Amino acid sequence: MEDWQNGGFGLYIHWPFCQAKCPYCDFNSHVSAHVDQAAWAHAYLSEIDRLAAETGPRVLNTIFFGGGTPSLMDPDLVAAIIDRARTRWPAANDLEVTLEANPTSVEAGRFRAYAQGGVNRISMGIQSLNDTDLKRLGRMHSVTEARAAFDIARDTFDRVSFDLIYARQYQSLEDWRAELTEALSMAVDHLSLYQLTIEPGTAFGARAAKGGLHGLPDDDISADMYLATQDICARHGLPAYEVSNHARPGAQSRHNLIYWRYGDYAGIGPGAHGRLTLNGTRWATQTPLMPNTWLKQVATEGHGETPREDIPTQEQALEHIMMGLRLEEGLNIDRFAHLNGRPLPQDKIDSLIEQGLVHLSENRLTATAQGRAVLNGVLRELLT
Repeated sequence: MEDWQNGGFGLYIHWPFCQAKCPYCDFNSHVSAHVDQAAWAHAYLSEIDRLAAETGPRVLNTIFFGGGTPSLMDPDLVAAIIDRARTRWPAANDLEVTLEANPTSVEAGRFRAYAQGGVNRISMGIQSLNDTDLKRLGRMHSVTEARAAFDIARDTFDRVSFDLIYARQYQSLEDWRAELTEALSMAVDHLSLYQLTIEPGTAFGARAAKGGLHGLPDDDISADMYLATQDICARHGLPAYEVSNHARPGAQSRHNLIYWRYGDYAGIGPGAHGRLTLNGTRWATQTPLMPNTWLKQVATEGHGETPREDIPTQEQALEHIMMGLRLEEGLNIDRFAHLNGRPLPQDKIDSLIEQGLVHLSENRLTATAQGRAVLNGVLRELLT
């Protein structure tokens, strides 16, 4: 068995277009008045053909449409991509097909068309259940619109997740407790809950650099919000299965688990990354960021990638442990040792166990809830 098979194989499709650019967002997203969806269809389908020819007939476990705002895609385009992927790779019986959506682009008819085309899971970018904070975050929807969109999604799909951001401007711990409890009352089976981070190159980053981003909670309050999140979600039957992700049993994002279990995934579209094992070598793949550059390259050069880089096995081990310890299930230390060429130092594992930060059972190393809260420190201790 090749190492990637421990995690599975998925397909990531990046749709780079949005209606507006959110001030906190550092994803590869662009605002465009017109998109030639036929041209994009040709590019996506030709890239699927090319990559499937390289990988051979391995089982496809998941497809994920990310962005950007994939719910701006023509449903016929989404259906064509799913159909081509299922034609080129043998699909798992429980193939998970996720599409990200914003509440402003949700329509009942469009969602029915996505479902008919093969989408069976929706991930909604709600981000806040507070209208004032939605405006601060640059979101174009209201709480009422978000709830209506969520109801449409729940009526159409068996599996629906949504995102919330906490540690927002002027948000108190009690504010977040109340908002999270409200979110959990919406009969969700999966929540992605992210602490607001201020990234360079974003509008928030520029504002913060000038001292103009006021009211952000300090580190202690943000840490308290994280711990409260773990407690509240667990009490409502959605324990954390990853640092920022919570789900009812069986409702975990299978596509994201491929990343965290260090499987292989093909990345298609501007700014998409991939990890592909071909003839025993694992490759890191990337693509040009600019949509028109990627589209033109596919048309003129027959592929949409920048030069690939092979990943040495020790670097694979590093990526594997950085991903695996994010998961509640942890990672297999024998798999790590095989990739790394040597095992993790037992004395450091023992020290972290004594501090209550990790747990070792047989050959499975997991970070405790306390350890996942300070995961960077745990990784530094293990890897230096």
